[in-house]
Amino acid sequence: MPTYDYRCEKCSHVFEIFHGMNDSSQKKCEKCDGVAGKLIGAGSGVIYKGTGFYTTDYNRSKHYRESSKKEN
Repeated sequence: MPTYDYRCEKCSHVFEIFHGMNDSSQKKCEKCDGVAGKLIGAGSGVIYKGTGFYTTDYNRSKHYRESSKKEN
C-alpha cells in the first residue's frame, strides 16, 4: 500500500497517510479535523548514476565494465 500526502483545506497542515489505492481520497486533518484533500505527488524518483541508462549500470563489476569497453 502506498503513502499519500494530504493538505488540510482549513489550516493548510500537510501530513501523510498509508492506505490502499481504492480508499477514499477525502480524509480529516490530524490537527483541526478539517477536510483534507490528496496532493499530487511526484512519486518515487529514478536515480541515474554512472554512464549507463539503467539504474543498475553503476553496480556492475570492474571486470564487466572493462570487458564491455573492449567490445565497443
